[in-house]
Amino acid sequence: MSPTITLPCFSSVIFAARRQPQKGKLKNAKVAEATPTLGNTTGFGASKKEPLWRCVEDCGACCKLAKGPAFATPEEIFTNRSDVEHYKSLIGPDGWCIHYEKSTRKCSIYPDRPYFCRVEPDIFESLYGITKKKFNKEACGCCRDTIKAIYGSHSKELDNFNRSLRSSD
Repeated sequence: MSPTITLPCFSSVIFAARRQPQKGKLKNAKVAEATPTLGNTTGFGASKKEPLWRCVEDCGACCKLAKGPAFATPEEIFTNRSDVEHYKSLIGPDGWCIHYEKSTRKCSIYPDRPYFCRVEPDIFESLYGITKKKFNKEACGCCRDTIKAIYGSHSKELDNFNRSLRSSD
């Protein structure tokens, strides 16, 4: 694994399930990553560009798999029982993913991580019914919510995430 690879923001997967009903499922096939550019028109014809979702290094909030009652359970996320079992098998005794390396804050299986650990438009649409048009907004909001829940509202992780989004404008 390259030291520049960052962790997927699994928080979107967990949090979005609470807000959107599941529409379908993906097979365990890898989905090509996409980087859509979205615009949002607000008021009197002014155009405001939405920030593009991006994962930031040294976070890993999404890898805290046992987040508590404010987040969706695997049963609420997946229709396929094998996905539920696979997700549960990744939860270590401390609630963190067994593949999350706390010392480096990186995923030890990043290139081969499960499809549900990938924050990508096609996966959001398949699992939660979140359209590609709304992907960036939803993914950004879900990451913020999860980072706040794991590290706090005044954490360096949240500052890094917000700074990263501002630099993408």
